[in-house]
Amino acid sequence: MANILYGVNGEGAGHSTRAKEVLTHLREQGHTLHVASFDRGLRNLSDDFEVTEIFGFRFAYVNNRVRYKRTIARNLVTVPQAAKSANRLKDLITKWKIDLVVTDFEPLSCHVGHGMGLPVVSIDNQHCLTNAVVSYPREYRRDAAAAKLVTRLMTPHADAYLVISFFTAPVKKRNTFLFPPLLRQEILHAGVTQEEHVLVYVTSPAPLLAKVLGTVRGRFIAYGFGRDGEDGNILYRKPSLDEFLHDLTGAKAIVANSGFSLVTEALHLGKPYLAVPVEHQFEQIFNAYWLQKSGYGAYWEDLNKERIESFLYNLPVYRERLVDYPRQGNGALLAKLDALIAESTSPSRMQD
Repeated sequence: MANILYGVNGEGAGHSTRAKEVLTHLREQGHTLHVASFDRGLRNLSDDFEVTEIFGFRFAYVNNRVRYKRTIARNLVTVPQAAKSANRLKDLITKWKIDLVVTDFEPLSCHVGHGMGLPVVSIDNQHCLTNAVVSYPREYRRDAAAAKLVTRLMTPHADAYLVISFFTAPVKKRNTFLFPPLLRQEILHAGVTQEEHVLVYVTSPAPLLAKVLGTVRGRFIAYGFGRDGEDGNILYRKPSLDEFLHDLTGAKAIVANSGFSLVTEALHLGKPYLAVPVEHQFEQIFNAYWLQKSGYGAYWEDLNKERIESFLYNLPVYRERLVDYPRQGNGALLAKLDALIAESTSPSRMQD
């Protein structure tokens, strides 16, 4: 069995949610695990695993838009803090006798692992952009170039890239392997119904969207608006994991920003998706573009009554496409990871 350092990006909940699935599997295989994370990752994983807090690299937002140049500049300013965390990780790697590093878009564990001559395995969705042959809207070429640069800087030169995606694409690198999305057990085993409500989710309050929804015929259950209670045809809810899961599994459709986790959970559950990406957040634009390209829903940067009504009118078309959506679970990726760990910690490799 191996001693594994698992670095988890702490921005948002998606990285730690899928890392929990992988970590649970690795623990069941008998491996010794040491997790390094920050912010949401630290909070979400500390109850179940030993987690060391490290410095976290973060994206810079201005007016709800990602600024890639500012992201790089801001993180360069914090190099001394990162160096302190890196030195601490080096000491802990020696103390723990780490055999292998796994990273979910967490750069410190990756770079320190390389520096100490350890095998590094990357698991994320971001490298689909850099390691696979993919298309995206031409008007976002500059955003795509910046996103590619950040992705390459975060976890470079891994021994293997296990890339998760809700669509298939040819890979460009021999050490890259494409897999279906990693999903939490609650989604994999969820009972799915089709009720009358549309689930709405935004990452920050969107009063203009609320106003538009109020003019659309239908019932909406909305999260992220900073409100609670009923207002016309909209039921606003405060954050609740249990209520959100119930509303997600019972929704007839989704209207939401296009973060990878919610998109892939909704598609697995067979829910047509109207994507409204956060402005200039290229990962969300990329997800929304491929969601529409695959026929699972629609993508607009701005919503109005006509666009929402058009989406709702076409729900039968999207549902028909979603019947053939591949629902394969987490097994293939976990099996590949098991094989990589066995190969990396074999006596012959360790002697090298």
